[in-house]
Amino acid sequence: MPDVPTHLLTGAGSGIGAALAAQLTDRGDDLWLLARDAGRAAHLRERFPDATTLVGDLAEPSRLSWALDHQAVPSRLDSLLHVAGVVELGSVAETSVATWQHQLAVNAVAPAELTRLMLPALRAARGHVVFVNSGAGLRVSAEWTSYAASKFAVRAIADGLREEERANGLRVTTVYPGRTATPMQEKVHRQEGADYDPSRWIDPASVATAVVAALDLPRDAELTELTVRPRG
Repeated sequence: MPDVPTHLLTGAGSGIGAALAAQLTDRGDDLWLLARDAGRAAHLRERFPDATTLVGDLAEPSRLSWALDHQAVPSRLDSLLHVAGVVELGSVAETSVATWQHQLAVNAVAPAELTRLMLPALRAARGHVVFVNSGAGLRVSAEWTSYAASKFAVRAIADGLREEERANGLRVTTVYPGRTATPMQEKVHRQEGADYDPSRWIDPASVATAVVAALDLPRDAELTELTVRPRG
């Protein structure tokens, strides 16, 4: 019987991450879920009782190494799935240093550091790293500059990692979803002062399905970039 794939996933508490965790759980894969704190880890265990939780705060990437050193982590990873993220809209003229630093830390530096820490396990499985980016990682609109900067950084991390780890058998995929019906999107609409109608946007499960398709692609190919857009 083939080995069950093992995945480490961030952002499983809601939106795309929760939909992806549900799809991987339903097919019997082995899930490790990273939570910000013990309370959120307990909530994830209630929702995904077959999963293993780890605690590490993406807002403090410099502490991730210490946090994971004090927990059991998988020795072999078929995939590392970066889904967690934060967003704050605002013009360059009005965005504080703290807002810049928070978005860059959570959206870019923490995924890079978590990837670094998990590379031995990923190399052992010739695994797959997936970055769920954003349309803002391809183009910038007014009021989106600091968020887009963090997502452009993620694109650079993914592209560099792909070249650096090719000889070790790793695959790296960046997924660029358009507006998706998630709690983050609801927050964005509030910041934009717009009415939120989730039926206009992509279902999180559709993005999760795209991620799973990238994971399941035969080993003779690599889906490097994937753009998912609402049909409306």
